[in-house]
Amino acid sequence: MCVQPGTDDIISTNDLRKSFKAKGGVVAAVRGVSLHVSRGEIFGFLGPNGAGKTTTMRMLTTLLPVDSGSAVVAGFDVATQPQQVRIRIGYVSQLGGADELATGRENLLLQGRLYGASKAQVAPRADALAHLLDLAGFADRKVSTYSGGQRRRLDIALGLVHEPAVLFLDEPTTGLDPQSRANLWDHIRALRNRGTTVFLTTHYLEEADALCDRLMIMDHGQIVAEGTPRALKQQVAGDAILISLRQRGQGTERVVSALDHQPYVRELSAADGQVRLYVDDGGAALPELIRLLDQAGIGISSISMSEPTLDDVFLRKTGRSLREDRAGPQDQARLEAPRSRQKEDVR
Repeated sequence: MCVQPGTDDIISTNDLRKSFKAKGGVVAAVRGVSLHVSRGEIFGFLGPNGAGKTTTMRMLTTLLPVDSGSAVVAGFDVATQPQQVRIRIGYVSQLGGADELATGRENLLLQGRLYGASKAQVAPRADALAHLLDLAGFADRKVSTYSGGQRRRLDIALGLVHEPAVLFLDEPTTGLDPQSRANLWDHIRALRNRGTTVFLTTHYLEEADALCDRLMIMDHGQIVAEGTPRALKQQVAGDAILISLRQRGQGTERVVSALDHQPYVRELSAADGQVRLYVDDGGAALPELIRLLDQAGIGISSISMSEPTLDDVFLRKTGRSLREDRAGPQDQARLEAPRSRQKEDVR
């Protein structure tokens, strides 16, 4: 797919690709990513670990060479004009880059000097960022004394000290507690409101839903869905119902057999003792579902109903849950691939 850059695009790519050599052959990490990001928006890449999000970001920030395709950031080609791109972007990696033995203010001053500003120029900028990101109260303490949330806010300040047109954030809230995560979201929104374009990667469903103006869902190096969080969730019609069974294995098969041909069930998938289905009207369907399962002698551990989420979008596009993909390697090995079937529209 070829994306034609718009007049207001600050990032655009066409058929971006990247592969790595590995034992047994070549791994295609990014496979034909085409996107565009408008000025002044928060744009998100949502996907499981290993989906290709960070690899794509590292190409856009000139940290990895592009195998094929093209990418333009802030008006400059990342392959042929990398220095021009670097001057105009800020990049905050998952690990951060602050010197722990220096104070926050010293880190900011050094970062500004590295970008060519004089001390007289960068000092007011450091003060302004310290106030903008709520760092002023501890800016003169060593970074080694900072909490996780304070470190991440300092990392973002370091990415902004040279006033970039685009700020790239790679998994900005990983490891933060819920309160610190929500606090950082507020600061990122404030940056957007001041005109900064923010491009972030995340595997947190709630983060993508609450923070991003627009996002792409990525899996196995490819884009599987694109749009605003609201528009993406509207692609999944009706209400989502999740049934957890007392017995796994044959119990799951019996539920599928009992519900598979009910006219109000639009989609159904089953895995690891859970059955997920989508219905037109959850309030009307719930009593009927409970009655059918009771008649079939199927024990239910729990049953819940909700409006579709971004996880439902990911499940519909890939056949598995993004929440499951966030499990560790040992847990992941236990998860069965859901069997998914989309029924014809009965409305």
